[in-house]
Amino acid sequence: MGILVGLRTLASLVGVREFWIYTGMRLLLFAGSVALVGGIWLAIAGTANLMWVLIIGLVISGLASFFLLGRQRTALAQHVDDRARRVTAKIEEMNAKEDVE
Repeated sequence: MGILVGLRTLASLVGVREFWIYTGMRLLLFAGSVALVGGIWLAIAGTANLMWVLIIGLVISGLASFFLLGRQRTALAQHVDDRARRVTAKIEEMNAKEDVE
């Protein structure tokens, strides 16, 4: 039983590959931005305010992901749209069967 649940979980993770790619790249951009901002801040001032480093890193990574991850964001949006269309079609099919009966 446990193996079957594990296989289902694995299959569901494979089905959302675009999500994991996009999310991983966003996290890498954030980590890189925080490291860059923190490094520059430490080099200039000698100490760094962690809260401001995180906030500035978040803004920089957000702007960078807007410009750099367009292709991955489009692939994710396409996957979500395809899945929504399949679910909608299945629901309409079930409703049509229900109306016939």
